[in-house]
Amino acid sequence: MARVNVVTWNGKDVPPELRELPAGRYVLAPVDAAYELSPEEQAGLEAGLDEIERGESVPWDEVRADLDEMLNRRR
Repeated sequence: MARVNVVTWNGKDVPPELRELPAGRYVLAPVDAAYELSPEEQAGLEAGLDEIERGESVPWDEVRADLDEMLNRRR
């Protein structure tokens, strides 16, 4: 999974978030405004997290199989 950091930069000094990254190639893009969830989206996420904490989630393999079937695909 990709690591995501939001960096606040003054245009001159190297921010600590960048100094901590290992050498490599990175893509930086400006964040104009943070996306705010609607009350319905927030409630849905909280309900989903509550279900996971109660052990009511569905294993990924089952979800994938159902999606493949719905889309008439085979792996």
